[in-house]
Amino acid sequence: MVPRGGPVSRYLVDKFLYTVDRDPELVERYRCDPVGTVEWWERNQANLLLRCHAGESSTWLSFEEEERAALRAHDYPKLYELGAHPFLTLTLFIAMFERDHPEPLGFQREYASRLSPWLGRPQPDITT
Repeated sequence: MVPRGGPVSRYLVDKFLYTVDRDPELVERYRCDPVGTVEWWERNQANLLLRCHAGESSTWLSFEEEERAALRAHDYPKLYELGAHPFLTLTLFIAMFERDHPEPLGFQREYASRLSPWLGRPQPDITT
């Protein structure tokens, strides 16, 4: 399946993954409260991408419902399918879930296993 999300929403998903991954407190917040974190980020941070002035915002920058659901569920295979950059999903989800896999490269192996259905199939376009 080729992702349906356009470049704008994929950019927003990638920006979410990137900015959350760069802040250890946000990583923990997203791990413990994904629904609240996604809602907060979309409402308060997405518009900063436009450099909107205080009190200004745009409804243009919002996740598509399928993207929002995947982010809320920590569903990185779905995010990959929708076109999220695999490096961004991998690094963020390692930060969140590596501790749950004590064996060496445990989470990385799980990540690869869950994305294995994509082997040999057309890959999502990850350009932004």
